[in-house]
Amino acid sequence: MSQIKAVFFDQDGVIIDTERDGHRVSFNMTFKEFGFTDEWSVEYYHELLQIAGGKERMKHHWKTRGFSKPLTEAEIDNLVKEMHKRKTALFVELIETGKLPLRPGIHRFMKEAMEADLKIAVCTTSNEQAAKAITGKILSDIKFDLVLAGDVVQKKKPDPEIYNLALTKLGLKPDEVIIVEDSRNGVIAGKAAGGNVIVTTNGYTETEDVSAGDVIVTCLGDASGEKGRMTKGTLPGYDGVVHIKQLANLFSR
Repeated sequence: MSQIKAVFFDQDGVIIDTERDGHRVSFNMTFKEFGFTDEWSVEYYHELLQIAGGKERMKHHWKTRGFSKPLTEAEIDNLVKEMHKRKTALFVELIETGKLPLRPGIHRFMKEAMEADLKIAVCTTSNEQAAKAITGKILSDIKFDLVLAGDVVQKKKPDPEIYNLALTKLGLKPDEVIIVEDSRNGVIAGKAAGGNVIVTTNGYTETEDVSAGDVIVTCLGDASGEKGRMTKGTLPGYDGVVHIKQLANLFSR
């Protein structure tokens, strides 16, 4: 095994628990602004999360259930782009106003990675504007070596393209990287890229099959806050808080 040189983070559900009370809420606000009565419930949005990408989810909704007003094939593509742009602006507002806090342990874990001189990257198919709001404002004290977001790749997770691109841009081998994911699609992408994957599940992904991950915890944990529970893997000295040194030692063996 090679020595660990970097940590790649997914964004939604890993850095911030954005899906239920962030993206879903922003979609529903957007639908209302555009004159639709459609409202995505918590349960239905979980189904939609199996499809990567917000524009793709809206297109899937149109194809399978239909919007409250009829739309033609010619109309839907431009409308989806317009609605997604507005949805992203609303989502960024939620982030910047502090309504979506960081997940337990994520800031501490990133600080540990910095102190260990590891490269830090964010690899997300979420909108680039949203990624910049998180990395540039909420996490402004973290040095990110690379932020890949939005339509930077053609194929979204579970395809490994975004992780392969990050490896190429940073000149790293797959076994030199720890990938932090939260969902089945993310785990599949990370493993397909050849990385070492730790899974931090959340309310939406705790029932998904993420068993391909090398280590699975409910969150990274904080000593003075919420502690994680490990459901797969062994980390010497684990007490509900995952430290970067523990993972680096595990994956460097």
